[in-house]
Amino acid sequence: MANKEQTDTDRMEKIVSLCKSKGFIFQSGELYGGLNGCWDYGPLGTELKRNVKEFWWRKNVLEREDIVGMDGSILTHHAVLTASGHVGGFSDPMVDCKVCKKRYRADQLEDIPSCEKKAQLPKGEDKSCELTEPKEFNLMFQTKMGASADDNDPNAIAYLRPETAQTIFVQYKNVLDSTRLKLPFGIAQIGKAFRNEINPRNYTFRSREFEQMEIEYFCRPEDGLRLTDEWLEMRLDFYTQIGVPREKLHVLDIPDGERAHYSQKTYDIEYDFPFGQQELEGVAYRGAYDIGKHQEHSGKNLEYFDAETKERFIPHVVEPSAGCDRTILAVLCEAYDVEDLTKEGGKKDERTVMRFKPCVAPIKAAILPLLKNKPELVEKAKEVKNLLQPHMNIFYDETAAIGRRYRRQDEVGTPFCIAIDFETLGEKGPNGEDFTDTVTVRHRDSMEQERVAISELLPWLLARIV
Repeated sequence: MANKEQTDTDRMEKIVSLCKSKGFIFQSGELYGGLNGCWDYGPLGTELKRNVKEFWWRKNVLEREDIVGMDGSILTHHAVLTASGHVGGFSDPMVDCKVCKKRYRADQLEDIPSCEKKAQLPKGEDKSCELTEPKEFNLMFQTKMGASADDNDPNAIAYLRPETAQTIFVQYKNVLDSTRLKLPFGIAQIGKAFRNEINPRNYTFRSREFEQMEIEYFCRPEDGLRLTDEWLEMRLDFYTQIGVPREKLHVLDIPDGERAHYSQKTYDIEYDFPFGQQELEGVAYRGAYDIGKHQEHSGKNLEYFDAETKERFIPHVVEPSAGCDRTILAVLCEAYDVEDLTKEGGKKDERTVMRFKPCVAPIKAAILPLLKNKPELVEKAKEVKNLLQPHMNIFYDETAAIGRRYRRQDEVGTPFCIAIDFETLGEKGPNGEDFTDTVTVRHRDSMEQERVAISELLPWLLARIV
């Protein structure tokens, strides 16, 4: 097991550089100096994120009969967050440095560097920050609803939701009544959440605007702990399927006294990022806390009625809650590889390759005519492009030598490159083979090649990119 504090700064810098140069992730507002804690996904990053979310949705909603989806609003009624305990209680301890004027989280003082201004003092003098006493800093973004909202009117106050969970809890009864689901059942949601982090850091890992992939799984009280363990194993398996190996994941069983006040059991799933072992997802057994609080504050009956046993009770909840952006970052970190292909006595040859699992790769296949100045090759290549394009994200490239085009696709993680050559058009192979209407498919990871008939190409690819 890797040391929790083990870091690889050089590797992380190379990943960040590649993400910008290839169009995965950009700093938000970079043109104007950047908006701290906010990130924009470029063309490839958008496809990668969409693929991860769609794979999560397919595994947790489409392939199950006991989970349905919803999409709640981002603007959240103040009464919802008052009932949940966020209003007045959702804060982090903050300290200020009297010298450099920067702000830090008091519970992360070990991450604070030496004071920049004090670093200019004579050698031997103390360079650490001079910190104030901790004070609570509210993490929620607050706004006013309505053009004529009175500053003193509490009904005009709304918040950008700090989590997606509460939008599920306040609609639990409507979902239950409209679907006639029976316990156990879940409600899934993928959506944006916002936290005014004191100290955003580690690239996209801790941001002020982020996306969550979350399930609230409602159950009978006696099943809660068992289902929490079952969900933990399902979530670990999910990461393996998208390319994050089990040996780089660590499960922390959060002890009594360290869990959130509503939690009866919590597992944190952590990953070995280049900046250290950090949390990807939490699997929490929230008991009946949330539904109970919303029943209490709203005055509405939110009990579940079991038609078989004639019981009425507030269901308990197991919550697998994953950070979408953190998951994307883990996938990027795990995929990045630099392979030494230097032959003995030859010129140094390194290949940068993103080894994405095909199911999440931004580009599934690249279509490459061998030469761009041969109209018959280009025409055939575009026929193949038109065949595949309605079914997957493909990339067409006819510029530069074929080897260079292969390497460009390696850098962005395209699992399959499809070359259209003269043998496709009917020219005999080296041993007299007839390869008419076949293409050369080159595999990214092994760099091996094989011939596939154009008539079989679509099902061949679909079977390998799910």
